[in-house]
Amino acid sequence: MVHAGAMSGSGNLMDFLDEPFPDVGTYEDFHTIDWLREKSRDTDRHRKITSKSKESIWEFIKSLLDAWSGWVVMLLIGLLAGTLAGVIDLAVDWMTDLKEGVCLSAFWYSHEQCCWTSNETTFEDRDKCPLWQKWSELLVNQSEGASAYILNYLMYILWALLFAFLAVSLVRVFAPYACGSGIPEIKTILSGFIIRGYLGKWTLLIKTVTLVLVVSSGLSLGKEGPLVHVACCCGNFFSSLFSKYSKNEGKRREVLSAAAAAGVSVAFGAPIGGVLFSLEEVSYYFPLKTLWRSFFAALVAAFTLRSINPFGNSRLVLFYVEYHTPWYMAELFPFILLGVFGGLWGTLFIRGNIAWCRRRKTTKLGKYPVLEVIVVTAVTAIIAYPNPYTRRSTSELISELFNDCGALESSQLCDYINDPNMTRPVDDIPDRPAGVGVYTAMWQLALALVFKIVITIFTFGMKIPSGLFIPSMAVGAMAGRMVGIGVEQLAYHHHDWIVFRNWCRPGADCVTPGLYAMVGAAACLGGVTRMTVSLVVIMFELTGGLEYIVPLMAAAVTSKWVADAFGKEGIYEAHIHLNGYPFLDVKDEFTHRTLATDVMRPRRGEPPLSVLTQDSMTVEDVETLIKETDYNGFPVVVSRDSERLIGFAQRRELILAIKNARQRQEGIVSNSIMYFTEEPPELPANSPHPLKLRRVLNLSPFTVTDHTPMETVVDIFRKLGLRQCLVTRSGRLLGIITKKDVLRHMAQMANQDPESIMFN
Repeated sequence: MVHAGAMSGSGNLMDFLDEPFPDVGTYEDFHTIDWLREKSRDTDRHRKITSKSKESIWEFIKSLLDAWSGWVVMLLIGLLAGTLAGVIDLAVDWMTDLKEGVCLSAFWYSHEQCCWTSNETTFEDRDKCPLWQKWSELLVNQSEGASAYILNYLMYILWALLFAFLAVSLVRVFAPYACGSGIPEIKTILSGFIIRGYLGKWTLLIKTVTLVLVVSSGLSLGKEGPLVHVACCCGNFFSSLFSKYSKNEGKRREVLSAAAAAGVSVAFGAPIGGVLFSLEEVSYYFPLKTLWRSFFAALVAAFTLRSINPFGNSRLVLFYVEYHTPWYMAELFPFILLGVFGGLWGTLFIRGNIAWCRRRKTTKLGKYPVLEVIVVTAVTAIIAYPNPYTRRSTSELISELFNDCGALESSQLCDYINDPNMTRPVDDIPDRPAGVGVYTAMWQLALALVFKIVITIFTFGMKIPSGLFIPSMAVGAMAGRMVGIGVEQLAYHHHDWIVFRNWCRPGADCVTPGLYAMVGAAACLGGVTRMTVSLVVIMFELTGGLEYIVPLMAAAVTSKWVADAFGKEGIYEAHIHLNGYPFLDVKDEFTHRTLATDVMRPRRGEPPLSVLTQDSMTVEDVETLIKETDYNGFPVVVSRDSERLIGFAQRRELILAIKNARQRQEGIVSNSIMYFTEEPPELPANSPHPLKLRRVLNLSPFTVTDHTPMETVVDIFRKLGLRQCLVTRSGRLLGIITKKDVLRHMAQMANQDPESIMFN
């Protein structure tokens, strides 16, 4: 046996692992974090700081700084997210107008700013001023006629193509992760998955720049979803400055949840809606502390955006409206119809878009992302220009559709036939018969609606930043405005019908078409994303109409019911499944009566489970096992005969521990025995130094028995965010269930191909 002197001499070396070494506790790319371990590490850190804070004033100040660091991070996220949103809004405003013309006094002015500064602008012709020139006026000095129209048309298409080409090239070359809306990936990251670089500095920079380009190009997409991604990039950047968050992936995800709330806050000017969106739609783990911090981040972001005032109307969004007329019970029927339309549109969009994206993944189409973007942009620009409702930016379109027709409105939608004897106050105009302009606007809107529905299916998911909120709202707002005008004209011409008799007398202002547009927008957005509570709050924060909560709720709930009847998952969950991310949705129900033993590996006929023994394997044995397998970790047992479970060791930490021991500890060679016990095993006198690896052993791995129902196992995986779970019987190890096994089993139970879960 080895003599005492040799053992005591190496005692301090063998315990070198009791000091933490670099990279331990970190994760590899495309792996899931261990929520339980992250939580216990944070508790240990907190306990250490609390005990130290009693030692000296300096330590007490450090503990205070640590406690405040969370609020500081939120403040910084809010400031940066608000500033970026303001800059994006201003840049989009200018570049959208650049497609139609240029300001002579200062080329960086948008059309509106240019005419503000001009002294020769009149109220009637507020869109026309000598300082703003269309491209035809500037190039060939003609403002009317066929040649001027064709030249403006060509310039519009060329600018759109230039913006789109720049955007897709920047994404492709510098930040491939900057494409799409980003919300499916953020949901996956918040559930504990690691996608390195997805929230990096390059992604932040490129996404911000390309977002301006794609929105200005006139493509059927919005900036709201990508703004959530941008805000989360800000959150990731600031959390990396504080060790409390940079060294703990669980804590970092609390910051990202709050950043998502700040993103929606600046996207819609809806701070409370942002917090609810983060809670309802994107977050996986949302403790009460995160709720307060999200609230603070959303508040700071909204305040910052309000200070920049990008739209010049002292509002946070372009389409802020105020209505003055109440709604009536009889109107609930058309509101519910709009909800049904929203649900049907949501189903159509999700099925069409997923089919197209799958085709993109599986055919040659996916190899030519630049060409695809150019073709879609060209088609969009060519079809959009002739129709005034698709030519302008989608936000402006929604703004016009939401607007109530006042006495000063110059829009075609407000071209009603006025009664010459009318002597009413300006803000309460009675219902009037529709004029020529309204009928023209109706068929133009119908064409625009069909075009928007089709083109959005092909646009969302291309290799450029693309949000879905604004196109969905535009589809709903167009349908809603048309229904609203229909109801209004019906009420005007048939006010003696029993439906209208009680509340719509001649000469009264009873129907507000803008309200129908707002309800339609909410219904369509709900049909696509399946949001309910946060959607209604966002909509009434957008419009300032508290009294319209009931119509919005009716439409949102109806659209969710109708859409759920055709398929439970919203667009973001559908994209998560399409990309094969290991995401266990909290909303999914598992009702099958299978047991843990049916799902665990190894199955019958498969080779036995790869395990480590507590004190009989050499360093070489372990290195060979690691090389020959690609498992993320190995159960540790007493011996191969007894199979009694001791704990679980992560693959990455074993590799790092062995590498570190070889560098820092003398006498560690390939045939050194590795042991996970407190005391070293008894070894022959001439054997090399053993290697103690108790430090990397998780002594409390999560275990279930082989007869645990899978319903319980799925619940445990969801609520505790586990990576794997060991299956035992009377303390003996039988097998292992990983998160991927659970997902495959759920797919199999839903009659899907379990191998279709690709985990790209």
